[in-house]
Amino acid sequence: MNELIFIRYIHFISFMVVFAMVFAESRLVHENMTRADLRRVFKIDGIYGLFALIVLGAGLYLWFGTGKPADYYSNNPIFWIKVILFLIVGILSIWPTMFFYKQGKGHSDEPVIVPRRIRFIIRVELTLLVIIPLLATLMAQGVGL
Repeated sequence: MNELIFIRYIHFISFMVVFAMVFAESRLVHENMTRADLRRVFKIDGIYGLFALIVLGAGLYLWFGTGKPADYYSNNPIFWIKVILFLIVGILSIWPTMFFYKQGKGHSDEPVIVPRRIRFIIRVELTLLVIIPLLATLMAQGVGL
């Protein structure tokens, strides 16, 4: 039982860190930035990526390794919507990550224009991340079974 509580806690805290990092990106990324600013955001993006992997690992462990039977999750459409949204967020995050990495190279004071689509993608990621805990709460209450 203690293992289950620990894994759920890691899953939950890691998701909160993911949300916090995407929120930070949404507040820090502006149309006009310097390469030094982009390097700082890239570090935040790296923390985001690391904790997204922890969320994924803990989630897979909860799905297949402990807790409720895998069928409890696998047969619930709410679970699949949650998983799909998390995957969409992960896929969308590729574009800002690549932009921050590529544009962060060069002289620190050099200005960079951040394309509108990069800022839009970050806002979409944040919006989807707000929905995921709602779906988790519904799923935990048996909605969708």
